[in-house]
Amino acid sequence: MIAFVKGNFVDKTPSHVVVEVNGVGYDLQISLHTYSAIADKESGKLHTHLQITENNQTLFGFAEQAEKEIFLQLISVSGIGAATARVMLSGMKPVEIAKAIVQGNTKLLATIKGIGKKTAERLIVELRDKLSKQSIETSNIAPESVMEEDAVNALIALGINRVAAENIVKKIILSSPNATLEQIIKHALKNL
Repeated sequence: MIAFVKGNFVDKTPSHVVVEVNGVGYDLQISLHTYSAIADKESGKLHTHLQITENNQTLFGFAEQAEKEIFLQLISVSGIGAATARVMLSGMKPVEIAKAIVQGNTKLLATIKGIGKKTAERLIVELRDKLSKQSIETSNIAPESVMEEDAVNALIALGINRVAAENIVKKIILSSPNATLEQIIKHALKNL
């Protein structure tokens, strides 16, 4: 199929872009995330997904491969169509969606237009394992600093589950930004 298109951005709106490639204009449906990435560019490359249905052929464009991967994962869930997935990607960054699913954050997912509590739960049940095994910008899904990552890994090695470890470590780092690794781990163990 069409893996990507590279050319001039002839017409851009927050919901679609026309990309001219060798005299042919491709109309791509995009998210706000992609629009913000290309808003000030005259040309570029967009990763694509061609969806063929009984009545229509729609080409979706993504500024980055991670967004395309999340989109494909989202539309694999029953009840999540391409339009809903695009709205989700307009409401949150791909990494934020992946992180919310991996951490089981139904409240955050349910804040997206068109996603209720049951749909958020279905997303988590069906995608949590897949997304935690994949590397959709895993550096951004993982904790933000090396010390934070080391603290989380130490707590996991001590038998604390990942979500609880990440949450307590983030709280400790926010309240005591100059704490050493040892202090973070000790404080976390006292407060779990």
